Amino acid sequence: MKRTVAIVAMVTAAFAAVSAQGPRQVSLLITNGIVVTVDGTGRVINGGSVAIDGANIVAVDTTDAIRRQFRSRDTIDAAGQVVMPGLVNTHTHAPMVLYRGLADDLALMDWLNNYIFPAEAKTVSPEFVRAGTRLAALEMIESGTTTFADMYYFEEEIAKETKAAGLRGVLGETVIQFPVADAKTPADALARAETFIKTFRNDPLITPAVAPHAIYTNDEQTLKAARDLSRKYSVPTVIHMAETRAEADTARERGSPSVVAYLDSLGFLGPGVVAAHAIWVSDADIAILKARGVGVSHNPESNMKLASGVAPVLRYLAADVPIGLGTDGAASNNDLDMFEAMRVASFLQKVTSNSPTAVSAKTALQMATMGGARALGIERQIGSLEEGKRADVIIVGMSAARQTPMYDPISHLVYVTRGDDVQTTIVNGKVLMRNRRVVTLDRAAVLKDARMWAEKVRAAVAR
Repeated sequence: MKRTVAIVAMVTAAFAAVSAQGPRQVSLLITNGIVVTVDGTGRVINGGSVAIDGANIVAVDTTDAIRRQFRSRDTIDAAGQVVMPGLVNTHTHAPMVLYRGLADDLALMDWLNNYIFPAEAKTVSPEFVRAGTRLAALEMIESGTTTFADMYYFEEEIAKETKAAGLRGVLGETVIQFPVADAKTPADALARAETFIKTFRNDPLITPAVAPHAIYTNDEQTLKAARDLSRKYSVPTVIHMAETRAEADTARERGSPSVVAYLDSLGFLGPGVVAAHAIWVSDADIAILKARGVGVSHNPESNMKLASGVAPVLRYLAADVPIGLGTDGAASNNDLDMFEAMRVASFLQKVTSNSPTAVSAKTALQMATMGGARALGIERQIGSLEEGKRADVIIVGMSAARQTPMYDPISHLVYVTRGDDVQTTIVNGKVLMRNRRVVTLDRAAVLKDARMWAEKVRAAVAR
């Protein structure tokens, strides 16, 4: 009995000592907002706040509760605005913003073989990649994307610029069969990828990956080697998969009924694989993707613009395949606005399924946040506003005429909001943009540099 009394006294004294110290000091408070958590219960907290300390979220609650527990020298008042997880773009080719509008209204293979591949052969360089990545980073910060998955050349330069801008990236060094700007052979590309992995594998913002382009641009040996390299270092593998009917034909020519079946026969599929597009798949293929733990990146705008087809999103969701949203590169979309991707993803499934309930606003929002985090295998770090997760947060204005009145913030985020409604962007606890002013990039210099490169591209493709 005496021992119990003593323990109670000690606990009471400890609690009193903590209480006497007052609220805990943290690095940043976001207060008074409409907090859309996208957590497991789908909480929406009117008059809510988020406490951030360093890189992490330490509490999500009502403003009154947060004020009792925490204080900070830096506070952002989000009254009348939505506070939500940063958007996760699961498929991009960031430097290709410099080809935005270069070739439109074409089928994928015509677009690639007759316009993009030739343009890249004449213009891609480390300098080109750095300029393009800065422009893409600026666009993503301004439109609320905090994490993006990428596949391109000179990926180490993309990583450096991504870190400098403050964004989070899952970045894949491209492996492709023919000579490209940074590698003359697949073996060269794999060597570059290994060096890239070793350089960035412990980085707090960069997750290095290997990115074999597709089955139609790589042979069996290269595909296996790329996947083996990913497994060696336990990093993701990013690949275009089943994007077009022609790609499905390639799989059949190699003796498999589908692209998924072909890759599975190689032992390629497994946890850590991110399949971009995944349109031309059967129910059997979806079962394989689910069983192997593959994540899917759905890119509705690019798929529509290139007439590649409509991904079976409803079947993926029903099978609980991890599926997120992507914009694809801005050369085939033509922007990196994930709010547009949400809206189009919802509308496309409604019209093709003849069901207005298909891909609700809540589902589209989840795909752009937690769904994307799951597809990339980083859902324990990001994707929702929860204690212990990284502080990747955006604040979205809701005061525009087209946003008035607002009855349901989730409906507004998907069906009304645009990227330029984002007011503040925070990654890993660092403010990258506050009140529409980007603080990690010189906006004027980035745009000037991009326009200079556009002139070089125009001159190169005109020859």
